[in-house]
Amino acid sequence: MKIATAAYPLDQFTEWADYAAKQIHWVREAAQAGADLLVFPEYGRIELATLQAAAGDLEASLHAASDLAQDADHLMADLAQGYGVHILCPSGPVFDEDRARPVNRAWLVGPDGFLDYTDKQVMTRFEREQWDVVPGDPLQVTETPLGKIGVLICYDAEFPLLGRALIEQGAEIILTPSCTDALAGYSRVRIGSMARALEGQCVTVHSPTVGPAPWSPALDENVGAAAIYGPPDLGFPPTGILAEGALNEPGWVLADIDIDAIHRVRAEGAVFNHAHWPESHDRASQSGEQRDLP
Repeated sequence: MKIATAAYPLDQFTEWADYAAKQIHWVREAAQAGADLLVFPEYGRIELATLQAAAGDLEASLHAASDLAQDADHLMADLAQGYGVHILCPSGPVFDEDRARPVNRAWLVGPDGFLDYTDKQVMTRFEREQWDVVPGDPLQVTETPLGKIGVLICYDAEFPLLGRALIEQGAEIILTPSCTDALAGYSRVRIGSMARALEGQCVTVHSPTVGPAPWSPALDENVGAAAIYGPPDLGFPPTGILAEGALNEPGWVLADIDIDAIHRVRAEGAVFNHAHWPESHDRASQSGEQRDLP
């Protein structure tokens, strides 16, 4: 299969038709390049707040983007069906009926419609201290014709146990959409994504927001590069980098992926990180135990 991951700039809109035209353009471009799986970034849906002239206010932007979330996700589901592709939709705030505060949610859609959603698990300082976005439902792996797909939204990719939870559910591809305002933040997610590919002997796909968005106090600066990573071992590049775009350059980054290569490296690689994880967990649990010294 071919994976396309977006380095996605954020824009302002006054009409729904203009927002829809942007999404249609991006999906069409990737589909015409032969992509089977398209990955959009974290908080890409905050663009919706500009349709209600609410993007300049932190609280109002959450509600405005949430109000139009279903319309935006249905648009992507229609595009997935029309082009016969799978899409991780841009994530954004969602106010559920059973929560007072919003979660950060991304839907995975395919040729047959809506498949499943992923909520961010661990909030950054900005999300918890200023925006009051809260953790959502537990992580789940989605089985698709392309493979078993899991999602770690931005900061979540920096925590090994969250990645391992997806691996233990059978994940072969882990998508890591992000939104970071500095090179350090982007680097943290990049390093986390590469580490999750190493530990799980799987493919990880990083999609960031890029460029300035001065109309949003939450997303005013965006730094990143789209990339696709694998384990630096049998059947994969020695750097682990399958494809990587230039820093802050908008557009798609594409790579061909063979799911069988993931199974092969797990069974025949020079190392067995995937299989040996339980040993590392057991050894770590014994750390700090008292021992007799002469």
